[in-house]
Amino acid sequence: MLKKFSGYILALAGLTVIFTSCKKEYDSIQTVDSAKITDFIAKNNITGMVQDSAKTGYYYQIVTPGTVGALLKNSDTILYTGSFKGMESGVTYFSTASYYNLNNFVGYTNSISYNGASYNIPAIREVMLKMRRGGTARILLPSYLAFGRNGAGEIPSNENIDLTITTFPDTTQAQLDDRLIQAFVTSKGLNMTKDPSGIWYSISAPGSGEVPITAESKITAAYTGRLTDGTVFDSSTSAEFELEGGVIAGWTRIIPGKLLKGGKMRMIIPSRLAYGKSGRGSIPGNTILDFDLEVLTITN
Repeated sequence: MLKKFSGYILALAGLTVIFTSCKKEYDSIQTVDSAKITDFIAKNNITGMVQDSAKTGYYYQIVTPGTVGALLKNSDTILYTGSFKGMESGVTYFSTASYYNLNNFVGYTNSISYNGASYNIPAIREVMLKMRRGGTARILLPSYLAFGRNGAGEIPSNENIDLTITTFPDTTQAQLDDRLIQAFVTSKGLNMTKDPSGIWYSISAPGSGEVPITAESKITAAYTGRLTDGTVFDSSTSAEFELEGGVIAGWTRIIPGKLLKGGKMRMIIPSRLAYGKSGRGSIPGNTILDFDLEVLTITN
């Protein structure tokens, strides 16, 4: 009996050894992501990357610290862009550059909207507090501090993110728009005038006739509307508009008193006189618009 019992014990011990040897140890996502990030830094010879002081898992590099004002505080409003790229794939999934992040408080920049959902990414705020206005930083985010195992939109599961943050020196959207318009005009070699409203314009043909255009006029116009990257978002060879309430505020501000029938104008309109923070359709919020316009008819 004792022999038989000893045999059972030996058999049980053997099974334990077998099952133990078959058990596979899986690394945590923290370990996997950390190894990928450190390998990425080494393979790409990236210097100046440091791990966050709390060792939550992200690495960052202040590329340019910025030159305007003191270090940013949570209570400061900030205009900035963020470009989210797959660390290993190199695919840029999305960028906030099109709307300049709507003048958030620094303390709220950890909240990012993408694909209809909101994500909490504290690394953005934490790194931004080490910068001044006009600065740039690069952050390597492990997946568990970014979009997680579920991913988001085109971002796959457990994707580490290579994030670039650029803060603008401007303190208001109006200042930013004006600086960007001036840079656009200069880069294109355009000869344009700045109206007191903030609109830049050039008149290639003033038009003729006795009927003036006022804010209350109804006009028929041929026009093309573009973004500053050249993308055409709207055009017509003959569209009728009421200038008061029927078009964006920029048209109402700049057309009356400057054109007659047959008049032609190019106008670059700051976002506050276009579709503002909300945008419209395919036009993101805080977008500068570039129009060519010809007045075909005027009705008062």
